[in-house]
Amino acid sequence: MSAESVVTFHQARSRTRAERKAEIRRTRGLLLGQSKVARVVAFLILALFAFSWLLPLAWALDTSFKTEVQAQSLPLQWFPDGGFTLENYRTVFARGEVFTWMGNTFFIAAAVTVITVIISALAGYAFSRTVFRGRKALLALTIALIMVPGQILIVPLFKEMVLFNAVDTFAGVILPQTIAPMMVYIFKQYFDQVPQEIEDAARVDGASNWRLFWNVILPISRPIVAAVAIFVFIGAWNNFMWPFIVTNNPDLMTLPVGLSTVKNAYGTIYAQTMASAMIAALPLTILFMLFQRQIIKAVATTGLGGQ
Repeated sequence: MSAESVVTFHQARSRTRAERKAEIRRTRGLLLGQSKVARVVAFLILALFAFSWLLPLAWALDTSFKTEVQAQSLPLQWFPDGGFTLENYRTVFARGEVFTWMGNTFFIAAAVTVITVIISALAGYAFSRTVFRGRKALLALTIALIMVPGQILIVPLFKEMVLFNAVDTFAGVILPQTIAPMMVYIFKQYFDQVPQEIEDAARVDGASNWRLFWNVILPISRPIVAAVAIFVFIGAWNNFMWPFIVTNNPDLMTLPVGLSTVKNAYGTIYAQTMASAMIAALPLTILFMLFQRQIIKAVATTGLGGQ
């Protein structure tokens, strides 16, 4: 690389940093004003909330490195007298169940995400761009379903899975989680903002409805697709209630369900449970560290960040 290229690269990098700092200052000014006292108070409050959120996670991590006696001894200690141990992680790795549960959870979450995004995007586009009989009533019903607690649907969904012999199958775990009225509404609201001129130009070129959706609308909707995919994946990864009800086979259990079964003859094994939970949380932690900017942008895109 030549000297001129190096200089140009550093200049561009400096401009990017300067623009980012200016944007941060402008955003802070809009949110907190120009008062330094307001900023200090706001940061102290945020730090307090962050500490209260991180404290249970820190305690779980601390417990995962203790023996079972240390984990249940009173008074509770952050630093046990006998020191920390890796025995819990060795036991979890030796049993291998966590990796089976993790593989099941990743497969189920990925399948739920793909199916939900496809169904919700198609339904949202239909509500936004097509006119058909009963459209308003169907849209009102979809919005009404958002307000229905998921627990109410557990019994009819389970009966339906029994009818289709889908209990203790991946299909029985995946399919009921793919119906997401909220995501349909989010897609619909986003597609409403797409200029009509883009579709008109594509139709003049002879594009069909499917080609218009797949080659024109979907590529320019990557932010909302990413937002929905992130939230659906995290929700499916952490879902406990439905997989717990519809599965009895240990080979089909997800991480949240499997971790609830970590016991021995004396009851719950707290230290090993915490070690399993730390291993289970590792994939989502890595996912957030790699895509934290996209995740934050997704929150802003869907309006879930209060904007």
